[in-house]
Amino acid sequence: QVQLVESGGGLVQAGGSLALSCAASIRTFSGRSMGWFRQGPGREREFVAGISWSGGSTSYADSVKGRFTISRDNAKNTVYLQMNSLKPEDTALYYCAAVSSGYSSRLSYTDSGKYAYWGQGTQVTVSS
Repeated sequence: QVQLVESGGGLVQAGGSLALSCAASIRTFSGRSMGWFRQGPGREREFVAGISWSGGSTSYADSVKGRFTISRDNAKNTVYLQMNSLKPEDTALYYCAAVSSGYSSRLSYTDSGKYAYWGQGTQVTVSS
């Protein structure tokens, strides 16, 4: 059974920070690339950040580059998203996702179609 459980969301003022975590129960977490996506009110789901298994390859959406940092701890089966300098437009439901085992774990991925497993999401609300 694959489970991804996000935590760390909440309400924060613009300019503030939040740290999201995603705990995975899958045995093969350490062999998969991971990512974060978000869906804001009235908007489609969009890519936020991705990371390879080793952490050596990361990808970011232009809108979060320089403000967000993705990382992972394979010993804890956990991936993180540190979010700094938050803006009201960052308000969204944030999802953690695991890439299908059919793709190389040496790369990070921006395409949601390559992700096979998804969490339930954690809400981030940024007030102005």
